[in-house]
Amino acid sequence: MNLRSNLRPARAIKRLLSHHEIATLLLLLHAPIDVMAATPDVASLQEYGYVEIVSPDATGQKVRLTEDGNAVLRGLGVK
Repeated sequence: MNLRSNLRPARAIKRLLSHHEIATLLLLLHAPIDVMAATPDVASLQEYGYVEIVSPDATGQKVRLTEDGNAVLRGLGVK
């Protein structure tokens, strides 16, 4: 009998994250950052679907966490 059949599938971390990538996720937890202030780690986090670039208003594009990025932080016990 499969007890997880009715539950949402668990998300797996797609790869091990560097300490810089984890720090970037923690920064984004509190607020989106401007794309121009983004570090190279943002590109790898975006590639794995942990962050996304959005245009919330006319001030420019921002980088924010995705649901997968939030799931990583919950898995680390941050959220």
